[in-house]
Amino acid sequence: MSRKGYEALLHFIDNFGNSNISFVVAAKDENVKQDYYQEIKALCLENKVTFFDRKEIVGMDTDYLIAISWRWLIKAENARLIVMHDSLLPKYRGFAPLVNCLVNAEKMIGVTALFASEEYDKGDIIAQQAVTVNYPVKIYDAIELVSGCYKGLVAEVGKMIISGQEIVAVKQKEADASYSLWLDEDDYQINWSDDAERIKRFIDATGFPYNAASTVMDKKKYRVTDAEIYTDLVIENRAPGKIIFIENGKPVVVCGKGLIKINSLVDDLTAQETLPLKRFRIRFS
Repeated sequence: MSRKGYEALLHFIDNFGNSNISFVVAAKDENVKQDYYQEIKALCLENKVTFFDRKEIVGMDTDYLIAISWRWLIKAENARLIVMHDSLLPKYRGFAPLVNCLVNAEKMIGVTALFASEEYDKGDIIAQQAVTVNYPVKIYDAIELVSGCYKGLVAEVGKMIISGQEIVAVKQKEADASYSLWLDEDDYQINWSDDAERIKRFIDATGFPYNAASTVMDKKKYRVTDAEIYTDLVIENRAPGKIIFIENGKPVVVCGKGLIKINSLVDDLTAQETLPLKRFRIRFS
């Protein structure tokens, strides 16, 4: 699934051809605006690779299975299952690891190739690739960065498999483990009591191809698709979420610490830009 899966598959075909691929399984993802399902399918058809939709798969006769951006249980009875995970394990086991890495301002992001285990993301590590990230960074650009890690790992693991080389994996250090939780629509809402730096990272980390950070104004939901840090001021009795200024129709919002200027505010129902704002006395929640 996803752009990462597409890029990794394309890289594998370019390096090893189609004869080393038994089949490809893809699935649609309604939670993102571009899921790359059709691109993956077209790539398979173009290169004469057997393609299955997740709901229509017939048989899994292969030596190895490689899962990228996959979210469902895979029953690999006769194959060894290798998972590509969006973090440098054992940190950020679980769901939405890249988003949470960016919100937490991690200096390094990357991908881990590991053998699947009964408990998710706890298997032995085969290899890792990492890249430095500079903030501010939007999720689309971060995905491009880690896509390079995916391509590198797929080539590294693919070479081991095709050459018959023994795959040596090492156990994870449980003392260093952390977990990343799944996200739903409630998790997209901005907490204006957070500091401005964290809110900025949150807005950037949940943008395209995801649904974007949300906020409520006049009991209606809006998406904040672009924002910037605004120089803080001394504010008596801070009230996070209140607009303090409007500059050229763009609201400057009080945060728990610092200020954020919203550069793009999209109506969640109509997908229309609502800036410039004409009213001043507005509270976001």
